[in-house]
Amino acid sequence: MFIQRILSLVLTCFVVFYTIAFGKVSAAAERQAPTLSAESAIVMCADNGAVLFEKNADRQMAIASITKIMTALIALEYVQVNDRAVCFTEQMTAEGSSMYLKPGDTLRLSELVKGLMAVSGNDAANALAVGIAGSKEKFAMMMNQKAALLGMTHTHFVTPSGLDDDNHYSTARDMALLCCYAMDQPQFARIVSQQSLTVSFVSPEGKQQYCKNHNRLLSLYPGCIGIKTGFTKKAGRTLTSCAEKNGVRLIAVTLNAPDDWNDHAALFDFGFSGTEQITPVHAADRFQLPVAGGECDTVTVKPSQERSLTRIINDPDSPETVLYLPRFIYAPVPAGTVVGEAVIYYKKKRISVSLVTADAVRMQKEDD
Repeated sequence: MFIQRILSLVLTCFVVFYTIAFGKVSAAAERQAPTLSAESAIVMCADNGAVLFEKNADRQMAIASITKIMTALIALEYVQVNDRAVCFTEQMTAEGSSMYLKPGDTLRLSELVKGLMAVSGNDAANALAVGIAGSKEKFAMMMNQKAALLGMTHTHFVTPSGLDDDNHYSTARDMALLCCYAMDQPQFARIVSQQSLTVSFVSPEGKQQYCKNHNRLLSLYPGCIGIKTGFTKKAGRTLTSCAEKNGVRLIAVTLNAPDDWNDHAALFDFGFSGTEQITPVHAADRFQLPVAGGECDTVTVKPSQERSLTRIINDPDSPETVLYLPRFIYAPVPAGTVVGEAVIYYKKKRISVSLVTADAVRMQKEDD
């Protein structure tokens, strides 16, 4: 069990700070870094972005169809507003991997995303781009805007499919950042976790297409839950994947990796052996907060939810939890009132959990 120790208690006129540091865990045995076929690779903690291993992770390279992660994300965001039907045209056809759509086929955007991610349909990518933005060029602008928002500083998109272009590139680190964000989106995560799925057409009416996911790691590696494969002659084999074990979620990316399935297994084995899940904020944690004008002098405050995160074993940095609370509150106070927040700081990440009153406090009755 992780030992917690209160380091300091600072009172100001507005906020109470509680800083909690975590004790050292037993030293892990020396681990040998994985030997990979990949030219570029990285394995990262999904919840805090901590890098566990990297190899040429900032080298700008062709990325092939893992590009479609960004295409799918933009499409699914659009779907929340308008899941429009798109009629496939001759201009949307593309070389390479395909759903084999024909002119006149009509599908909703959400169904196109399924084919995009499962069988890596380049035709589906073009249909999404044109259906949403009007052209592949305008859609690429949307992709690059999203990349900038996510901090993908060494990435530039030109096509929605990832077909080779000298100005279309990314890095293992940038793609890992994209994957962390993508796997935090429930609809996206559901699609990429399935080994097979069925795509439904609007026209021809009643047509359905079975799609088997190209990501063999879903069945090869226990705990794998996504996300996307890729290949072109220029890029070689590219692969992004996500796996979970004992509450720890890791993201792995390899670029130009002839033996990518084994590379990812090695990256995950290495990553899981050096990480653990800890719970800085427990559901059972309780704190007392002064109350002015109430029938009682204090009210019990508790976290609205339990919050866990991934910690690197033997890491000199320890997560810190700071509780931000007012110096006091006024009655009446209903149960469940948000009065502050618990903020976990680790690896330049900030994770917030609301603090709420566990009980109600009524106003003090005036003397007769």
